[in-house]
Amino acid sequence: MSISVVIVDDHELIHNGIESMLAETNAEIVGHAYDGTDAVRLCNSLNPDLVLLDVQMPGLSGIDTLAELRQQCPDVCVIMLSTYANPTYVARSIIRGASDYLIKGTGRAELLSVMSRAVLKQGPPESSIYKRIHHLMSRRKDKQMTSFKLTNREVQVLRHLGLGLSNAEISDSLGISIETVKEHVQNILRKTNASDRTQVAVWAVREQLI
Repeated sequence: MSISVVIVDDHELIHNGIESMLAETNAEIVGHAYDGTDAVRLCNSLNPDLVLLDVQMPGLSGIDTLAELRQQCPDVCVIMLSTYANPTYVARSIIRGASDYLIKGTGRAELLSVMSRAVLKQGPPESSIYKRIHHLMSRRKDKQMTSFKLTNREVQVLRHLGLGLSNAEISDSLGISIETVKEHVQNILRKTNASDRTQVAVWAVREQLI
């Protein structure tokens, strides 16, 4: 099965490297974009199977581009590419509907495998950073939190805070209203004696809840 691919990155070197890796495979590169605006335009025009999308780009960021693609081209699979295994970037990619998240420098075999899994709707492998962060965002219980008397939902919101997510992002992730998120955040701050969300987020990371 042939896979039509659009590459989106602001560096020519990345385009050339991916193009070389996909040579003589079942992946056909049908378009190149160097910013988010062009990426959305290309995908609307070409309707590719898959987009390889850089996380950090000038102008419209990769995360915001992903959100636009999900609205305008809902059937396209999007794999995020980044130099960094940043949990916040991964979490934001998950919330906005990315198929997977890969670190630049990934080998050819892994890239092809991830692309194939994405197009076949098989999901990321269990060993991937995408799966690790996704599981973390889904977990609601933690024995370390019992002394603070946090509810299961508050533990889940705390993990999202530790990932650096905004109230709106937490709302989208958990399917609850922003007002409910605010209420959970206030309860967490009160129960942990934290002065603000930044302090409680740093504490959550230090306690290895993230």
